[in-house]
Amino acid sequence: MSKPIILTLYSKPGCHLCEQALDAINLVVGETKAQNSSDVQIEIKEVNILEDPELLGRYGEEIPVLQINGETHAYWTIDKDRFRKALENLF
Repeated sequence: MSKPIILTLYSKPGCHLCEQALDAINLVVGETKAQNSSDVQIEIKEVNILEDPELLGRYGEEIPVLQINGETHAYWTIDKDRFRKALENLF
């Protein structure tokens, strides 16, 4: 079994860009799981930056921010093709 892929989306409630980012993430993750019959483990964590003053200060002007295994991949918008390639490179 491969190591799980951890996707962290830093966002806040009522953010339309955050909602669009989560939709894009779910779409690409669903496609990735469907195309890879191996034991693909992808965990999506959504973190509300309003619950942590440090995160609010760090990401307040950049949300949504997507990290893959702790490394920042994108902010403001998710390019589905670029995200798909990044996931594929982890296999």
